[in-house]
Amino acid sequence: MPADIVQADFARLFRQDTPLLDVRSPVEFSRGAFPTSHNTPLLSDAEREQVGKAYRKQGGEAALALGHRLVGGEARAALIRQWREFAEQHPQALLYCFRGGQRSHIAQQWLAESGVAVPLIAGGYKALRGFLLKVLEEAAEDAFLVIAGKTGSGKTNLLGELSDSLDIEGAAGHRGSAFGSLTTPQPTQIHFENELAVRLLKLDHAFPPGLIVEDESRMVGSLAIPPALFNAMKQAPIALLEVDIESRVETILQDYVLANLAAWERHSPGEGESLLALSLLASLGKISRRLGGEGYQSAGELMRKAFAARDSERLGLHRQWIRLLLEQYYDPMYEYQLSRKLPRVRFRGSRAEVLRFCKDRPGARR
Repeated sequence: MPADIVQADFARLFRQDTPLLDVRSPVEFSRGAFPTSHNTPLLSDAEREQVGKAYRKQGGEAALALGHRLVGGEARAALIRQWREFAEQHPQALLYCFRGGQRSHIAQQWLAESGVAVPLIAGGYKALRGFLLKVLEEAAEDAFLVIAGKTGSGKTNLLGELSDSLDIEGAAGHRGSAFGSLTTPQPTQIHFENELAVRLLKLDHAFPPGLIVEDESRMVGSLAIPPALFNAMKQAPIALLEVDIESRVETILQDYVLANLAAWERHSPGEGESLLALSLLASLGKISRRLGGEGYQSAGELMRKAFAARDSERLGLHRQWIRLLLEQYYDPMYEYQLSRKLPRVRFRGSRAEVLRFCKDRPGARR
């Protein structure tokens, strides 16, 4: 059997996007996995529950015997074929179960008997997960620089031009605001945390002068930024991005209307506009109380008119509701929040000036 992969190798395997064969049950996998993991379970959820009951009542030998009875004959042959196919397509693949115990050892043995050698990850999923949680904790000890700015300032796009930045919204599958939902569901909290940690490993975050992140609330959609990271962000110096409202309207039009329309159309051809309209109106409903009855009614009416209008008029109507929301909801809220953060502001300027400030920081990567 090949040697087990131990914790000293974990950083390398994540940085290299090593394919991972996860033999846990489907429900375990759905709760949390890793960016390159592929689930082909040894036991189904129901079978795992049966084996667990046998273990608790009769002990390990009885549980193991039951497991072999449940996965025998053609079921075993089919599993081995799937595992072999994955291993042959991904020669660098590694294998794990929850703790690196019976399930992964059985899978490794069956593969070996079929002529394929796949190394195990010592400690399994639990060890990998613990390692990534430690990465998050260590990252929070580094210096941070927070990019702040009004809604539509293009903070996320600016982050994309900086090699020492961490895109939290990208990992969360959400743009962060009430209108930030995408066409695909957000990952689970554990998936999100694992993704953040892997991105940090790829950044090799332990270098001066630290990480650049976007100013975020604690919640990004339905997901919470890990507490240690969020606390570090709340205390970090700020570079303030200042962009005029006309440019911000255009950024929001592009990102939240046109890009989302294209995404919905790819998701459900022929239904993109109706799905986008439903999504935007639902998002508007989330802020109705804080927007006020008149503002909510006006914005909703403009949205509906935009989707009902001719092509030549449509973009103009979208710009109207976007500007209304900026002036009546987002900008006042931002000004209040910024007033509490002003002592942390170290620089303020245009997009080009903030980008230059970030790149010229002592020790910054180019």
